[in-house]
Amino acid sequence: MNNFYSTGIDLGGTKIESIVFDSRGGQVFRKRIPSPQGSYTDTVSAITELVLEADKHVHEITKVGIGIPGALSEKTGLVKNSNSTWLIGKPLKLDLEYSLKRHIKIENDANCFTVSEAVDGAGAQAHVVFGVILGTGVGGGITINAKPLRGINSIAGEWGHNPLPWTSEQELNQNKCYCGKRGCIETFLSGPAIEKNYYKKTGKVLNVENILALSEAGDLNAQAIFNEFEIHLAKGLAQIINVLDPELIVIGGGLSNISRLYGNTANRWDEYIFSDRINTKLVPAQHGDASGVRGAAWLWNCLLYTSDAADE
Repeated sequence: MNNFYSTGIDLGGTKIESIVFDSRGGQVFRKRIPSPQGSYTDTVSAITELVLEADKHVHEITKVGIGIPGALSEKTGLVKNSNSTWLIGKPLKLDLEYSLKRHIKIENDANCFTVSEAVDGAGAQAHVVFGVILGTGVGGGITINAKPLRGINSIAGEWGHNPLPWTSEQELNQNKCYCGKRGCIETFLSGPAIEKNYYKKTGKVLNVENILALSEAGDLNAQAIFNEFEIHLAKGLAQIINVLDPELIVIGGGLSNISRLYGNTANRWDEYIFSDRINTKLVPAQHGDASGVRGAAWLWNCLLYTSDAADE
C-alpha cells in the first residue's frame, strides 16, 4: 500500500474537529475549534483552514473526508436534511473542493460515526450496528459487516425525523421541529430538548451538564426530565429494533456521556419490542466523541467505504 495521509473533518453543531491518519491508521494530528453559528461562508472558511493546517503538519496534500449533519442530495448535489440550517441548499462539496483544490468525500456524520465504531470500536464483532447521535440534533447510521448503508435516497438511519412512537397526538403537536413537522424524535431526544423541557418545568435556563448535575444531586425536576428522556429513548430505539433488529446499538454525541441512559433505557424498552427476548445491546461509543472524525478520515479507504454515488 502506498503511504498517504487522510484528513477527517467532523462538522458538529458546536465544534469542528479535524484528525489526520497515516495509511497504517496511526493518528498524527488532531485539532478542535468552535463551529461558526449561522454562517455558511464562515463554515467553509473554518473547514478550509483546518485542512490546510493539517496539510502543513504532514508536509503534503492530504485526502479529505468530511462528516456533516445532513446529506448531499443525489439530485442536486446540495446539502439537505441538516439541523445546521445555514448549510441547507448550499453546494458545500463544490465550494470546499474549490477552496482546497482537490476532490473530497462528504458523508452523513452519523454514518461516519457508525463506521468507526463498527470497524474497531464497540461494534467490532457485530454484523448489524445501528449508530445513534444524541447531541445538538439526533441522527442515526447503519452498518452491515462494518460497511455503511446509505440508502437510495441517502437517508438510511435518519430516525430523528420520524415521530416518537407510542406518544399522544397532543404531546407530539407540542414539539415543533426545524424540518417543519411536529413530534420528531429529535425534538424529544436532543440536548436542546432537555434544556427546553427543564425551562418549561422551572422557568430557568440551564445547559444539559448543569441539569444532569442537579439530577445527580437529587433535584426532583431534573430527575423527572431524565426519567422522561429515558422513556422517550426506549420508545424510539424499540421502533428501530422492531424494524432493523440490530445486534448492537451504539450511542455517540454529547449526551452519550450520561451513563444512566444505558441500563435505564434497556430496562424500559421491553414493553415496546415485538419479541419475547431482546438480545440487542445498548452501549456507549468506544472511541467517544472522536468516532465521527475517525470515520470521516476513513472515507477514502475503499475497504471500509462502499457508497460513492454522491461523490462521483
